[in-house]
Amino acid sequence: MDLRDIRMVVTDMDGTLLNPEHQVSDRFFELFHHLQGKGIRFVAASGRQYHSMVDKLERIAGDILFIAENGALVRDGDKTLLSTPLPADRQREILGRAGRIDGAHPVLCAAGKAYVRGHSGEFLRVLAEYYAEYSVVDELEAVDDPAMKVAIYHFENSEKYIYPPLQDLESDLQVKVSGSNWVDVSHPNAHKGYALSQVMRDAGVHAGQVMVFGDYNNDLEMLELSDFSFAMANAHPNVLKRARYRTLSNSEQGVEHVLEQLAEQL
Repeated sequence: MDLRDIRMVVTDMDGTLLNPEHQVSDRFFELFHHLQGKGIRFVAASGRQYHSMVDKLERIAGDILFIAENGALVRDGDKTLLSTPLPADRQREILGRAGRIDGAHPVLCAAGKAYVRGHSGEFLRVLAEYYAEYSVVDELEAVDDPAMKVAIYHFENSEKYIYPPLQDLESDLQVKVSGSNWVDVSHPNAHKGYALSQVMRDAGVHAGQVMVFGDYNNDLEMLELSDFSFAMANAHPNVLKRARYRTLSNSEQGVEHVLEQLAEQL
């Protein structure tokens, strides 16, 4: 595999760059600085909130570009490059639909913070891992803050319990199973592929110059933009099928394993 023309590395976070304890390895930071010195641009792409992504990558946050909220928000330092919120009427519709699903915990995700009901202390403990900035409110429908997406959590299985009753919304919205416990609903253009296509255009790079890592269905569109798309060994079957290459699992530092090969060739 000839990686000498790579100019950009794009990686998902949960299940990909982050280990099962939701941590970034010291080896990644070492490789980042080495590859940055070789002219490689790094992009973190996640369903996570922007502030949560920054917390995880604080040591290098000023040197990378963030695709947050599954592509609804793109930030480079203090500059917002792309913002694709949900229409207000659809926001209310999605919240109403989610409220009728047994065991669903909806989160209204705005650009600056997330909003959640406080009826489940157990869910709030889960939420704190993914959202660094959030407020507990009585009614999500009363929040007057444009949403980048509505994220819906289920303690058992999102693909089994959350996705089916919302699947029909795919006719004109993005409905993504973004993890084993999460489904995200957003604007039709709010996905990682659309966001990355804009980033690639602005950077003047093409598919043969971009390396992409992912593990779940919300990564599919961005994986298709790269000639060097890697599925983690722990990836969803859809991702394993669509990515061009495979690497080790996130518990085995699969991203770092490939970046070491990149570093050897540059």
